[in-house]
Amino acid sequence: MKILELSPRPGFRLFLRFEDGVTGEVDLSDLAGRGVFSAWLESGVFDQARPTEAGAAEWPGEIDLCPDLLYMRLTGKSPEEVLPALRRISAHA
Repeated sequence: MKILELSPRPGFRLFLRFEDGVTGEVDLSDLAGRGVFSAWLESGVFDQARPTEAGAAEWPGEIDLCPDLLYMRLTGKSPEEVLPALRRISAHA
């Protein structure tokens, strides 16, 4: 799933539009200040979010988030719903 449009919003939220037409805001405030996402606490860093050519969300400092993760957060869908190939992976090794 690719992000076609991305717009930072206050409170560590992103407005997203995906290639399938799904749009909405996702709250990323639970990540702000944790690990590499500490950079978002610096003035203006979160607001520099942009979509990559591959359809991910990216910030300065090589910080990025997988579009599938953002899609799941936005829609509430499970990994198996977003990535149907996961259903075919056998639990037996």
